[in-house]
Amino acid sequence: MSDSYQNPYVVVANSPEAERSQFIRRVYMHLALAIMVFTGIEAALLHSPLAAPLTGLLTTGKYGWLIVLGVFMGVSWIASSWAQSNTSKGMQYLGLGLYVVAEAIIFVPLLYIAERCAKGPVISQAAMLTIGLFLGLTAIVMLTKVDFSFLRGVLMIGGFLAIGFIIASIIFGFNFSLLFATLMVGFAGASILYNTSAIFRQYGADQYVAASLSLFASVALLFWYILQIFIMRRD
Repeated sequence: MSDSYQNPYVVVANSPEAERSQFIRRVYMHLALAIMVFTGIEAALLHSPLAAPLTGLLTTGKYGWLIVLGVFMGVSWIASSWAQSNTSKGMQYLGLGLYVVAEAIIFVPLLYIAERCAKGPVISQAAMLTIGLFLGLTAIVMLTKVDFSFLRGVLMIGGFLAIGFIIASIIFGFNFSLLFATLMVGFAGASILYNTSAIFRQYGADQYVAASLSLFASVALLFWYILQIFIMRRD
């Protein structure tokens, strides 16, 4: 166990060049692995007899989706805490795995609707656009070396506003608009910029699992709203 892992204040930005390079490789390797596992779980669920019942279970009732979101937020907090564990590498992987599984489950209704109701290959198109935007935003951070920590306040306020809008839409029964989905794509993009910049300034060199979880969460959010836009435009 390295000193940077034991001391959370020795962040990657202050580590030797070789250690920073290794950290970056590990983060994006784990991110790619998380995306592949998510894709595999999602494909298995969507092509199993569980897809329709699971979609119905997660979306039934006025407050059903609100309960699901509450549970997901709780699970996300637990997974993030485990992934940031400074005592056990196994606990870090357990946190990342828990989060990937939770995302795969909560995505089932949206993907089920997209696969059966929307016109055209919207899932693959949304996935390609998500990957393209993620790579472009990552390149901006890596090439410019800009510190995007100033986005933290904007993301906190935007996050609270988004949660409030989602809760209100569930309670009062109005649908998501194309404008809201577009704004959330911008929010997810800003989150990618912030988290990509933050992995060098907030994590120790052995905390690549937690760093990959933060990036995976942002990519999943971006994919969620891009797919919603494709569905709304193709209905």
